[in-house]
Amino acid sequence: MRRIYESGAIRRDEGPFSPSEKDTERRIEAMRSINSSKLSRLLLPNGLSRRAISIDVSTPRDEYPLDAAIPFRVTMRNSMPFPITIPTRSPLLWTWDVDGVTDASHVTLHDPPDEPDSLVFDRGERKQFTKQWQQLFRVSDSEWEPAEPGEYTIGAELNVENAVEKGLRGETTVRLDPDTEA
Repeated sequence: MRRIYESGAIRRDEGPFSPSEKDTERRIEAMRSINSSKLSRLLLPNGLSRRAISIDVSTPRDEYPLDAAIPFRVTMRNSMPFPITIPTRSPLLWTWDVDGVTDASHVTLHDPPDEPDSLVFDRGERKQFTKQWQQLFRVSDSEWEPAEPGEYTIGAELNVENAVEKGLRGETTVRLDPDTEA
């Protein structure tokens, strides 16, 4: 480094492309960033925000043998080219259920605080979550009941008032059949 400075390769004049001392009198003229999720929450009506979000629940197969774990994927997608913020009832942003039984449990597993929160989607963002249902329903803290053969609906919804009416729920149907091979 010393040779560069001694050789005179870097001139210390006031030219526009040569290094000089920092001018402290001038303010930075960079553009300020905008909190796009806050702007979205303020400008977009809640109805439009809700219509922008789609929820899909999918499984690899439609039929499963008894006692096999059923993997499922919940996909939430913002179809708009701008960020969307959905206010939720609590910090628990979404839930899943089997035939209306939240988390396949008749016992309350979550006791979230009554503080509102929000789920933020960037423009065009897709959020994916994977879960498994073990074909069991929890009936007490230490007891589980196996699911009978038949059809079951696995659903997921955002933690908002009237999620079904607002279109913030997705579901799929699986069939449990003892004759199906793994």
